[in-house]
Amino acid sequence: MANKPIQFFLREQKLNIGKQAGKTVIVARPTGRHRVDFRNFCERIAKSTTFNAQEVAAVLNLASETARDIVANGDIVEFGDMGTLTPSFKSKAVETIEQFRAQQHIEKPVIKFLASAKYFTLNDVTYEQVAPKEKKGKKEKKKEEGTEPSGPVTEG
Repeated sequence: MANKPIQFFLREQKLNIGKQAGKTVIVARPTGRHRVDFRNFCERIAKSTTFNAQEVAAVLNLASETARDIVANGDIVEFGDMGTLTPSFKSKAVETIEQFRAQQHIEKPVIKFLASAKYFTLNDVTYEQVAPKEKKGKKEKKKEEGTEPSGPVTEG
């Protein structure tokens, strides 16, 4: 199946950092994207296997739960072609080693996902420019919401 082009529109943006800080430039923004929910994703995978969609979902959920448990123990999980899951956290700064208390100064433990550059680099992509969607102002929205006459108008 051939890939569809990725749709984009052009917009002006004022840059705040970098070589062009303070300048207004034109940048491309992706648009026209759709979200594939987990159930639909599993159904797509099931079409290429002997598993049904529920079995695919069960295996994927088990894989993610197992990976989470392993990372929660401080280990790193290589998650196939997708990338690597590693434990991470934020740490507050202290002036001396004696002042440091793990329960007090380590916070927000998270799992970091480092996507595989080889797998997530898209080389077979095409692009299609589309017109940006117009944002409706408050006055236009109110007209649509019913401030205009909704029934037959009689003069008299």
